[in-house]
Amino acid sequence: MREELINSAKKVLDNNFQEGGFTIPSKGLYPFQWKWDSGFIALGYAHYNVHRAKREIKTLLDAQWENGFIPHIIFHNDSDTYFPGPDFHKSHLHPKASKKFRSTGMTQPPVTGFVLQRLLEIIGDDFMPFIQSHIDQVYQNHVYFYENRDIKDEGLVYIYHNWESGTDNSPMWDDIWATMNSPEYEFERRDTTHVDPAQRPSKREYDHYLHIIEIAKKHNYDDTRISEHSPFLVLDPLFNAMLIKSNEALIHLYGLLGDNQDKIAYLQAKQKLGIQSFNRKLFNKKLGVYVHYDLKADEQIAYVSSSSFSPLFAGIPDSARAESMVQTMLEKFGGEGKYLCASFDPTHERFNPQKYWRGPIWINMNWMIHHGLKRYGYKELANRIKRDSLELIENNGFYEYFDARKSNAKAQKSGYGGNNFSWSAALLIDFLNDGD
Repeated sequence: MREELINSAKKVLDNNFQEGGFTIPSKGLYPFQWKWDSGFIALGYAHYNVHRAKREIKTLLDAQWENGFIPHIIFHNDSDTYFPGPDFHKSHLHPKASKKFRSTGMTQPPVTGFVLQRLLEIIGDDFMPFIQSHIDQVYQNHVYFYENRDIKDEGLVYIYHNWESGTDNSPMWDDIWATMNSPEYEFERRDTTHVDPAQRPSKREYDHYLHIIEIAKKHNYDDTRISEHSPFLVLDPLFNAMLIKSNEALIHLYGLLGDNQDKIAYLQAKQKLGIQSFNRKLFNKKLGVYVHYDLKADEQIAYVSSSSFSPLFAGIPDSARAESMVQTMLEKFGGEGKYLCASFDPTHERFNPQKYWRGPIWINMNWMIHHGLKRYGYKELANRIKRDSLELIENNGFYEYFDARKSNAKAQKSGYGGNNFSWSAALLIDFLNDGD
């Protein structure tokens, strides 16, 4: 069964690979290259096609802007199956945007640093020349964040759009939408032609999404102006944990390469400051986990999500906080009849087990939480998350996200969103090749 699953996963990746040297997340629904998808996808390729693993990362980095920014979507090709496309985003408004590639003017969680380290672990020393050739681009992406998105000089960087979080329509954002009076936009949704609308964000949510982009475009995607005018300005624990985890990876990799003391010192200083601020500003003692922080309202957004557990992966909490996080996970997310780990608190009234990031399980989050739990010695719980992930895929297929309920009498299947989804396939390959 293991080999059969791996072969099926390879087929998904191979079918989604494009001639331009990148892999789409899912046919029809997502026809371009996404930033954090490419990182996870490369991990799957590394186990059987090193050339493609390298191309996936190189193609992403080729679209980097002159200021170090890496966009969340690169529009390598034309497609009428996705909205909003390049003509809406108009990335060329920023003077340092790529002249070669059309893209969005927003980004996604910075996973590329820790992906490079994991690729080295999988491929071995033969991967070092690739790291040497490309690591500075990843470093410059981190410098971009700290020099442009850390408006409090505290080692934490903001996101200005919910799409930058990666957790697009999380209930986390509902309170922010309630403060906004976005216009009613006229547009043709493309996602709902591929997926049941009940599993996707609402039309009104899309109005808010587009409104924030229009504000960013009005200011030519200038970070300073965006931070002043965007109604959405958030410190996201997932985004910042991925940055800190990738800092850690770059420090390690630069140490292996040698002769990079200035860069190591810069990252170490940001790392120390960021972890201190993370623990001071984002930990919620009552909930026992890390939460988001609304910079506009100057207060925590006190809800528990799978993002709340991502700091384990980056080594951010001390042992006491880690224990508190595990207890919260077990109490809220891990009860009888539930798979781990839902994307939003299953005990909360806003939980929706079928709707995108409002409750379903995502394999990339489970992969990170699994490794985070292992890091802190919670091996049994880490293995439970891994088993749950594999069981969901084995029972349902390589879907984009999955129902956290083990018993789901109202549905034929518990896999939702796009089918033959690339990072679900890639991370299954990595899970099954991981020795534990």
